[in-house]
Amino acid sequence: MTARLITGGTVYTADAEETVHARGAVLVVDDTVAAVGPADEVARQAAALDPAVRAGLRTVDASRMMVLPGFVNAHWHEMFAMGFTMRGALRPVSDREDQVGFMGGGGDMHQISATFDRFDPLIEAMAPDEAQAIAEYSMWTQLRGGVTTLGDMGSLNRPSAMVAAARRLGLRFSASTWAADAVCAPGESRFTRTRDTDTVLAGFEALLREAEADTTGRLRARPNVSYVTNMTDELARGMGDLVARHGLPFSTHVGALRHEADLMRRYYGDTGLRRLAGHGLVDERLMAGHCAFLDEDEQKLMLAAHAHISHSPGKYGPSGESALTETGVVPALRRAGLDVSLSTDAAALPGAGIAETMRAAWQMYNEMSADQTEVLPTDALAMGTRIAARGLGWNDAVGSLEPGKQADLLLVRADDWRYLLNPRPLESFLWLSGSADVHTVLVGGRVLVENGRGVEVDEAALRARYLESLAGFTGRVLKVPAEAIDRVLGQVNR
Repeated sequence: MTARLITGGTVYTADAEETVHARGAVLVVDDTVAAVGPADEVARQAAALDPAVRAGLRTVDASRMMVLPGFVNAHWHEMFAMGFTMRGALRPVSDREDQVGFMGGGGDMHQISATFDRFDPLIEAMAPDEAQAIAEYSMWTQLRGGVTTLGDMGSLNRPSAMVAAARRLGLRFSASTWAADAVCAPGESRFTRTRDTDTVLAGFEALLREAEADTTGRLRARPNVSYVTNMTDELARGMGDLVARHGLPFSTHVGALRHEADLMRRYYGDTGLRRLAGHGLVDERLMAGHCAFLDEDEQKLMLAAHAHISHSPGKYGPSGESALTETGVVPALRRAGLDVSLSTDAAALPGAGIAETMRAAWQMYNEMSADQTEVLPTDALAMGTRIAARGLGWNDAVGSLEPGKQADLLLVRADDWRYLLNPRPLESFLWLSGSADVHTVLVGGRVLVENGRGVEVDEAALRARYLESLAGFTGRVLKVPAEAIDRVLGQVNR
């Protein structure tokens, strides 16, 4: 057995009481938190360990640091295969000619549905080694920013490659598939089926078997529908059956954009949330992505079901979405008692991490309500840790620093000008710090990042494999000319 005593830091437990220990400590034995509390009390518990364990005890001085639970990003998509296109590296250096994207202005729903329908052939065209190299680098950026538990909600990558990448990096991972079987084509009044539903469901069943065979304890699987605009009733029924038979959580994007409800009524006869409810998918196991455009009855349905909303305020402005400010539904449901967690959603390039998303929630909720206590810094932390873990169905093991839970935790230096005289370092972290300030990352007691660098992986090698694989996929599948790819990579490697 191994043991580690992290002592002297400001420990934010993110437990149900949002307990903070100003000069606290965390005792880790093997992969588990053995004790948390004031430094002197935890030191006594360390001294009482079995002599054989105590002999190998490593003490970490965290007196100039914050100790936080590992971040839980339960709504994420691996999209780094689009690093050249989709708001990627082929853009001009100036932003002055930018236009409203398809997520902006309430959403170009036909384009969104068509874009999502095209993911499957792109995934199938991705070579397995390309897929894993791209996934490893994308997931590394999450780990480096303090995410220790990552929840896929459908990605432009092979699920098996993401599972392999998570194992390689040591991340805790909830795997899923890109599940869609229909498209809403312009000029039509009914959806068009584009995929065999049984094949889509079988793809998740295969992933579930892989997760169930895992012996590390770091891999699970969660059924997901990419977006309700691309879901037939048959797919919804199949997902409902999977959830019921295996006792799994379920996720999808619903109520995400202003124009969604009108499109859903035209092509499917009812709104997305009502369709989900009709197939038994609106209950305490539902994690709804964004979920801002709900009518009054739908809001009551979410509350009665004790469902969960995951939203991404660090992403909405750059994508043109208004899923927080336009309706105010998400903050209102949170005030009414619904679980609301934070997540990053996705981008083709590194974007806002959980740290930046916590800042956005802290600032935006409070500005919207003219009340600086609506979301306190410790509330924002809970939304990115404990509450997110509960929505993911992983709160039995992660999300807070409590005895018996997995030792997933972060160390963040808090000893420079940004923290001077502030007795609340988490507040300074949200004001002036971010993902790049994460110093140390432990998952299950294993140190995976230390002093901002990978312990078990070589970041330079990850990056080189990513760029090589991205270039191959971009030229072969996306048909980007070789000279454009070479120009970008030449600039990167200068």
